[in-house]
Formats: sequence, structure tokens, C-alpha cells
Amino acid sequence: MINPEDHSKSWKTALLTFLALTAFAANSVLCRMALGQETIDAGSFTSIRLLSGTTMLLLLIQITRKRKSPRKKMSRGSWISGLMLFLYAVCFSYAYISLETGVGALIAFASVQITMIAHGFLKGHRLSRTEWSGVLLAFGGFVYLVSPGISAPPIEGFILMTLSGFGWGMYSVGGMGSAHPLEDTTFNFLRSNLFLLLFISFLVIIYLFYPELVEPVLSSKGVFLAVVSGAITSGLGYTIWYMALKGLSNVQASVVQLSVPIIAALGGILLLSEKLSLRLALSSVIILGGILLVILGKSQVGTKK
Repeated sequence: MINPEDHSKSWKTALLTFLALTAFAANSVLCRMALGQETIDAGSFTSIRLLSGTTMLLLLIQITRKRKSPRKKMSRGSWISGLMLFLYAVCFSYAYISLETGVGALIAFASVQITMIAHGFLKGHRLSRTEWSGVLLAFGGFVYLVSPGISAPPIEGFILMTLSGFGWGMYSVGGMGSAHPLEDTTFNFLRSNLFLLLFISFLVIIYLFYPELVEPVLSSKGVFLAVVSGAITSGLGYTIWYMALKGLSNVQASVVQLSVPIIAALGGILLLSEKLSLRLALSSVIILGGILLVILGKSQVGTKK
């Protein structure tokens, strides 16, 4: 007989997971909507997004700490995680100047997974045959996606989004085992603002000498999209994801994220009138299929142990 309490928890986890994955995909749609339509420049979008996310997380911390007994010391994340968060955000914005929504999400997601797989390998985890097959298949899909052709994504966008995925992958690695994820995330966002300040200073210097290279573009629509991306789909989205993770196994968490590029691509088609190319469809199947093999390979190793 099914325990009503367990059934309720399953539905709660499913709802939280759906909301979090939708938020992840929405970040791609919002960023592409803002930058693809030139309503805001990439530097301003990144700045507003990180500042809005920080503000939202600080508010969430204040709300949650009022409901709990205060601890002597708060968890404060790390400087490396703050740097990786900034790297992810700034490369994400500049990549979406040239990449379509689904292509960008696919590159970012695949880069995240490859980064985390590589990190595990360097830490001593040896891949099984199934995992190696998945890595090679995913890499082959990457090569096919960027191989010369009419529908191949711009190489500069591909490189930037790959760096963005690397940043988020390392940020995710740094957050594994966090006892207080909301606090760690908040302070990581705060630290990212220091790197953001240095970046803005760099842009100002360039603007003084070569204004045509970094001319700022601002509009009410662009600012609104950046605020929504930072406060809602990033700040709230990341918090909801941490809540969902309590009810998901590592394998389940990895598998469900395979849907993010698909959701993002559908959002681009419905909201931005983007077309689903044959190259994107085939490379999606190849890359995501390869990543799924790696996840299944890990699951098999864990079962044998």
C-alpha cells in the first residue's frame, strides 16, 4: 500500500523539479530575447542579472533565517565558486549575441556535463566501457554540431558558451555536499559582484579609447528581461532546484536535466520564431544520448559496488 505522505512528497519533488528545469531553460530564452533583439548589451545584461540575483537571494536568506533558530556562523561559499559563477554568467550573455536559444542551451548543458565528468576522472574516477562510449558519442555530436556548414553555429559563440558551461560545471562541483546551499549560493553571488566590478572597470577603460567596441545599449525591455533572469529564473530557480534535489537521487538529477536544452529549444521556437534545424535535432540526440550513457554507466558502477 502506498504511503500517502510518500506520495505527497513525490508530487512535491516532481513539481519543484519541473519548475527548476523550466527556470534553467527560461534563462536561455530570456537572454537570447534580450540580446538577439539588441534591447540591451551583454555587459549590462550580465551586471543587472547578477545584481538582481544577489538581491533576491539576500531577501530569501532574511526570510528563511527568521523561521529558523539563528546559528553562530553562516556558511559563506568560496571565492573560486564566485569566480566560476561570474565566468558562467558573462560568457553566457556574450554567447547569446550570436547563438540561437536551443543551440546555446545544448552547448552549455553538454559542456557542464563534460566538465563534471572530466573533474571526476582527474579525481581518480575511472570510466567504464559504457561511460567511455557515452563520452565519445557526446564528443562526436559536438564535432558534428560545429562542423562547417550553413547551419553550424558561429565559432565565437560556441567557444564562449563552452566556457560558460565549464564555469557552471565547476560551480556545480564546488557546491556538491553543501550543508547550507542557499547561504553558499548567496555569498557566491556576492563574491561574483567583485569580479563583475573589475569587468565593468575594464569595459569603461575600453569605452574611453574605443567607444564603438563597447557602446552600452539600454532599454526598458532589456532591463526588465535581465531583472527577471537574475531575480526569478536564477535566484529563485537555483533555490527551487536545491529544494528539488532533496527528493532526487544523483542519477535522477542528472537524467532530468537532459530535458533543459529541449525545453529551451521549444521556447525559442514558440517565443522567438526560431527554427529547429536538422543539424540541431541530430546533434541533440547524439550529445544527450552520449551523456545518458555516461549517467547509466555511473549507475551501473554504483549498483555493482
